Amino acid sequence: MQEWLWATAADLGRGIAAGEIDPVDLCEVYLAAIDTHPHLDRIYARVTADRARDEARAASLRAEANQRLSPLDGVPVSWKDLFDTAGVGTEAGTALMAGRVPEADAEVLRVATGMGLVCLGKTHMSEIAFSGLGLNPITATPPCVNDENAVPGGSSSGAAASVAFGLAAAAVGSDTGGSVRIPSVWNDLVGLKTTHGRLSLDGVVPLCSAFDTVGPLCRSVEDAALMLAALEGGQPVDLAGGSLKGMRFAALQTVVLDDVADASMTGYAAALEKLSAAGAIIEEVHAPMLPRAFEMSLPLYTADAYANWAEYVEDAPDKMFPQILERVRGGRDVLAHEYLAAWDELRDIREAYDDWIAGYDAVLCPGAANMPPDADRLMTDDVYYKDQNLLTLRNTRVANLMGGASIAVPTGVPSVGLLINGPAGSDARMLRIAASVEAALA
Repeated sequence: MQEWLWATAADLGRGIAAGEIDPVDLCEVYLAAIDTHPHLDRIYARVTADRARDEARAASLRAEANQRLSPLDGVPVSWKDLFDTAGVGTEAGTALMAGRVPEADAEVLRVATGMGLVCLGKTHMSEIAFSGLGLNPITATPPCVNDENAVPGGSSSGAAASVAFGLAAAAVGSDTGGSVRIPSVWNDLVGLKTTHGRLSLDGVVPLCSAFDTVGPLCRSVEDAALMLAALEGGQPVDLAGGSLKGMRFAALQTVVLDDVADASMTGYAAALEKLSAAGAIIEEVHAPMLPRAFEMSLPLYTADAYANWAEYVEDAPDKMFPQILERVRGGRDVLAHEYLAAWDELRDIREAYDDWIAGYDAVLCPGAANMPPDADRLMTDDVYYKDQNLLTLRNTRVANLMGGASIAVPTGVPSVGLLINGPAGSDARMLRIAASVEAALA
């Protein structure tokens, strides 16, 4: 049964469907692993054992009656601690929300429960989700699976750790500037950033309402497709029969290749070679509109964050990690006309970008410019923290700024991933492409 802890969510679902795995037994295996794990308190903020057991029993009865609700009915997953859970604390990784207990589930959790997913509990995260590093001295900093001295990436840090350390079959996180994909990259997982608005944000603690998205962190592209279907209550994307032969990819040069770590660049280059060998056409291209988008991103993000958090922050600023406090307060002085004008300009840039990528199947770039930074140094070196945080989120932020869909896949080099980006609404197509990329990189 211990092998279940490392199986894909899809394989666990198939095992349940075939009568080889009882959801009750599966749930107990995961709960036991969580309870005895040395990093339990650094990964899970709260374990919802009673809820998980109730949901697993119901899934078991459905499986016995051949009435399963979805391919993942009975599969145990974790939830980032910004998704409301009825009667269970949801605190968004901050002391500002300590003791907050919602009365109802977030909409995506309600839908996923209706599709049979089993909720194991709530995972730690960067404070208010406003950092890509995963460092959180206020609540907990989860471990990175590849380096015990490094941060795991954020803000869905515990989400990634729960899957990477065998404590959940898949996880649900959020991505505002890279918060699903960065921890996926650094923990060798698949992470899907959905198109903004595709999945409901009702009952999700906001960071930047104009950029927030919901997405899964998984062991495979197939799992990501099945999780997306479960989160929206629909049918999964058909991944069968894909091929890279003749696909045309833009290997982005602008911004994303500046100051890339040697290990990340080496892994990225090797991945592109494998894609070429599988028949893909890869062209190095520049996107002249991107630098201006990045120039505007700071006020767009900080103003949005401050609008959502000003009341909490100004009531008790001493409760916050100073780096996060400084970052969110950066939006305090952004003027309304500047913010609105920036959005008008960004929409024009998005239109130009969409025209530019229209001839390509997807846009590729390194998953992260840097490798997981040292946790202790981040706590003692303010300049290092700021530099690494901005560098961490730079490549993933392309898709957020351009409003598109994006998926991170492992390259086979530890903590080095590949980003596959497409325009808004291309989630299904990016998943099909990613499945072929995954096969080529295996």
